[in-house]
Amino acid sequence: MIRKIASIAVALGLSTGAALAADCQHSQWGADDTIGSANLVTPERTLAATKLIKQGKSLPLGITIGTDTPAFPPRSLNLQVVQPNQQGGIKLSGFGYEGNYNDDILQTWIGIGSQLDGLGHLGENGQYYNCLDEKEISVITGLTKLGTHAVPPLVGRGVVLDMAAHAGVDVMAAGQSFGSTEIKEAAEAQGVTLGEGDIILFHTGWTEGMFESDPAAWGAAEPGLTNEGAVYLASLNPMAVGADTWGLDAIPPAEGDKVFYGHVTLLKDNGIYILETMNVGPLVREGVNEFMFVLGQARIQGTVQAMINPVALY
Repeated sequence: MIRKIASIAVALGLSTGAALAADCQHSQWGADDTIGSANLVTPERTLAATKLIKQGKSLPLGITIGTDTPAFPPRSLNLQVVQPNQQGGIKLSGFGYEGNYNDDILQTWIGIGSQLDGLGHLGENGQYYNCLDEKEISVITGLTKLGTHAVPPLVGRGVVLDMAAHAGVDVMAAGQSFGSTEIKEAAEAQGVTLGEGDIILFHTGWTEGMFESDPAAWGAAEPGLTNEGAVYLASLNPMAVGADTWGLDAIPPAEGDKVFYGHVTLLKDNGIYILETMNVGPLVREGVNEFMFVLGQARIQGTVQAMINPVALY
């Protein structure tokens, strides 16, 4: 009887998997595509973005992280600085001079601080972007497809929407959310247009307001996007969507929303990259709402995410 029940369960699992595969919609860039919205990087968009540089200024959009940076459990970071073969003050005379140097060893989860979420990060029912099956791409030595090493430099028009200002606060509250209505209202009020191929970033005040003063609270919850808001943003066909929060989606989620389902909508369903913990506060204070965005991430084979420091040029 147990064997029969197990056989039925396996059969049901296989039929469910087959149904999901049959229901899967391939990417707008074709069934073999693995870079999603990075296809929107074009010479024309890059040249257009250069025209947004008015003051000749640049701003790092990444934050500084360390061993005490809060992160989604069980992520952690450990850094050691060492002086190889220099114990007891030994100098490296083989250099032709009495040399000495420091080196570093990093043991870390990559999803800490400012980061790029690749298309292999979050899926649903065993599937990832473009109908790729977890059994096909997810191996312990690195993703066989959708690794962030394969993402070309993301270059384009960056825009910032100040959702904190729209809500009438300096720092939005944990769980405070915004969807298509709030996004459209903020864009109109702030004179910001959202277009295809844009890198759309949201300012909530969360990181500047909470990261140093209450890091535990900063990492436990966040204001952010509703499930419906993610669907709306995906309809605009942007290159990437991000915020000054560690996870983009509102946590705790809005009533009726699924946890982190904005990730599924953007990454899995639409191939749109997510940018987390973006340092957009200084741009907002300078009144900058559009700029040239440039990201060239570390190219580690098969990584799901990438620690990043994109640059805003304006």
